[in-house]
Amino acid sequence: MEATAKLRNVPTSPRKMRLVADMIRGQKVTRALGLLKFEANSGAARVEKLLLSALANWQQHNEEERIEDANLYIKAIFVDEGRQLKRLRPAPQGRGHRIRKRSNHVTLVIDTKVEPLGSKAAAKQAAETKTTDAAVEAKPKAARRSSAKKSTETTAEATA
Repeated sequence: MEATAKLRNVPTSPRKMRLVADMIRGQKVTRALGLLKFEANSGAARVEKLLLSALANWQQHNEEERIEDANLYIKAIFVDEGRQLKRLRPAPQGRGHRIRKRSNHVTLVIDTKVEPLGSKAAAKQAAETKTTDAAVEAKPKAARRSSAKKSTETTAEATA
């Protein structure tokens, strides 16, 4: 199930924020958090906080699941232009140059990644579950065998 978080009226230009968004699009959530933590771009801290908010939203919708087991990834992230504040900067000879202070809106969607049945990742996951199931089943069988051996030994001693 997916979860969405929105960040509105961020006072940086959309072009700068799109650089950060392009960096984490399609990544796993844990990897994206690591990338954002050490990114020097000023928008990275805001997007990191937004990603944590999306994680909290996902947790609210899926209380029975653990975040570590969910295989979450960033399904979509996009940056839209927000409102522009228009200011005038004094210029020579009595003129004024227009300054556009841009803002943006960021929307982030995270979702659980389900591996296709024929993929290598799905085969690996199935193999891991089989080995753990086999280990669980092997213990009771070994206990049964040892008790069977003991019973045959005791019957052999009784007949002798």
